[in-house]
Amino acid sequence: MSRTSRLLSFAALTATLSLAADKQILLIAGPPSHGPLAHEQNAAALLFQKALNGLKGVHAEVSLNGWPKNPGAIQKADSIFVFCDGSARHLIFQDDHAESISKAAARGAGFVFYHYGVEPPADKGHQEFLDWIGGYFELNYSVNPFWEPEFTSFPKHPIANGVKPFKIKDEWYYNIRFREGMKGVTPILTAVPPAATLDKPDGPRSGNPDVRKKIGQPQVMMWATERADGGRGVGFTGGHDHLNLANDSFRKLILNALVWSAKAKVPPNGVPSTATRDDLMRNLDPKPKK
Repeated sequence: MSRTSRLLSFAALTATLSLAADKQILLIAGPPSHGPLAHEQNAAALLFQKALNGLKGVHAEVSLNGWPKNPGAIQKADSIFVFCDGSARHLIFQDDHAESISKAAARGAGFVFYHYGVEPPADKGHQEFLDWIGGYFELNYSVNPFWEPEFTSFPKHPIANGVKPFKIKDEWYYNIRFREGMKGVTPILTAVPPAATLDKPDGPRSGNPDVRKKIGQPQVMMWATERADGGRGVGFTGGHDHLNLANDSFRKLILNALVWSAKAKVPPNGVPSTATRDDLMRNLDPKPKK
């Protein structure tokens, strides 16, 4: 082998070892859902991947349009992001995916469940969600109105690094079912929903006696937990409106959460990224116009 060949082989080996040492983040995006610019699962995952792969010590991969075909992607991930349809269509509860996630949790992998991804089916997955991320959207208990909360303060937590106060309209779920006494759960985004968010008749997602008793009380829209198995979990209830990712603080919360959940170091000013309108309009799912 020539000296040049040896140098090239050494460089390739060094790059491979460096990549293996990085924290591995797997971004799972569900197939097309909802109308244009809503639930843009693939586009959001690709946007996050681009930002994460610009951060030293982190490597992100994306599974587009559904569950990874390669089981090794789950097995090697330090953190797993899931943005998909929830309830009966939740990707985790198709085939044997829940078993794969449970095995990942047992070895300490982190999780970030985004928007509809925080809602397991009505008849299963509830205890698993409490174990994995500390809370979940529960039918006939939680609600999903469109409203504009103002987030003015944040806890001293790495997920909040560099995040500034912001106000943004989205489908912010609340009255989340948390562990008893919020054990081990840290609220990240908290605001008081106006009574108008419950102006519809009671329904599976629109209102119920429990949530109506809490009008005027603070509600949690993003939270984090450190699990007994050593893993970390995050739930984020916003994310319906894809263009909200143009907001630096909104976007930074997700990127910080992904890095924190993988047990990598979140920069003091948060994960840097940009998202122009052109960036956000890339990789959109093919959907009929409204």
